[in-house]
Amino acid sequence: MREESYRKLAKHLDKLPLPDGFAPSDTGAELRLLQRLFTPNEAELATHLTLEREEAHVIAGRAGLLPSETEQRLNEMSKKGLIFSTQPEDGPILYQALPFFDGIYENQVNNFDAELVQDLADYWNTIEERPHVQTIPQMRTIPVGKSIKPHLESLPYEQVDELVKAYDQYAVTPCPCRRKANIKGIGCDAPEESCLFFGEYADYLARMGIGRSIDRSEVLDILSKANAANLILRPSNSKDIEVICCCCGCCCGVLAVLQNHPKPSEIVASAFIAELEPAVCQGCWVCVEERCQMQAFAKDGDHVALNTDRCIGCGLCVSTCPSGALTLVRKSDSELTQPPNNMDTLRRIITQAQAERY
Repeated sequence: MREESYRKLAKHLDKLPLPDGFAPSDTGAELRLLQRLFTPNEAELATHLTLEREEAHVIAGRAGLLPSETEQRLNEMSKKGLIFSTQPEDGPILYQALPFFDGIYENQVNNFDAELVQDLADYWNTIEERPHVQTIPQMRTIPVGKSIKPHLESLPYEQVDELVKAYDQYAVTPCPCRRKANIKGIGCDAPEESCLFFGEYADYLARMGIGRSIDRSEVLDILSKANAANLILRPSNSKDIEVICCCCGCCCGVLAVLQNHPKPSEIVASAFIAELEPAVCQGCWVCVEERCQMQAFAKDGDHVALNTDRCIGCGLCVSTCPSGALTLVRKSDSELTQPPNNMDTLRRIITQAQAERY
C-alpha cells in the first residue's frame, strides 16, 4: 500500500502542467525522490488536489477524510512546499496542487543536502525517454532593463521594470540550480539569493518560511546585481508573472538545454533579438568572453560576428557594448507568440497539451 501511494502520486504529478511532466524513471528513482519528500499519508492526499483552488472540506470529501484532519495535513504539506495555499482576506484558506518542477522542487531549496541532490541526479539521469509535448514554453526571456532603448517598441509585460512595478508583494529565495551546483562543488560566483517572486506566490513563500519578504528597492538591487553577474532574466511565460529567475549558463538546467540546441532562438519565448553593426564594433570582446550565455558571438578579425540563430534576446550584450554596435530589435509578428494573461491560463494550456499523451 505504501509504495502504491507513491506510484499514484507520480502518475498524478505527471499530468500536472509541465511540458515534460514528471516522467517515470527506468530505475524507480522518481519513487525514491517522492518518498524522501512526502509521507505516505501526504502522498495519498496530494493525489486529490487539482489546479483548482479549493477549501479543505472539498478535498476531504474526495479523499474520504475528516475535514479537520484534512485541513491540518494540508497546512503541514503547504509549509513543506509540497502544495500551494492562499489566504483570501474574506474567506478560508484555499489549496492547490503544485507540479514537481516549477513548484515542489524549487520549494525544497532550503532543504537541499548531498543526499537530496544525489536523489535528484539519480532521477534526472534515468528519466524514461518519450516524445516531448508540443506546447508553449513555461518560461520566457526578457531583456535586462538597460538594453531597451527609448525608440524600441516594447509592451509592459516585456519590460522588467514594468513587471516589478505591477506588484507590491515580493519575496526572494536562493536559486535551486546554483545551490545544487554549490553543494556538488561545481557552482559559480553569481549571487545565490536571486529567484524573485511576486504577488500571492511571494506571500505564500514568505508565510511558509521558504522565501524572504523584500521591498521593491531590494528587488531592483537584486536585478542590478544579476545584470552585473551576466545573469539572464527569465520570468513566467504570462503577462501577469509569479517569478523572475536570474539564470546563469553554468548552473541552470533550462539554459543548458538551450545551449545544447543548434538554434536556441527557435525554441525560446522572447520578443527581441540582437542586431550588430560590425563597422561600429571596437573589438572589446566583452560580449564574446563575458556576457553571452548562448555562444552567439565569435571573434572575426578586429570585430565580432553574431549568429542570430543562437540569440535569445536577453540584452546582456547590448547593455555593456561601449560603441553601440549592438542593439535589440523586435522580432516580426510571425515570430512572436503572445503569452497568456496569467499563470492559471498558462497551466491549463500546458495541461491540455499533456492530455494527448494519455
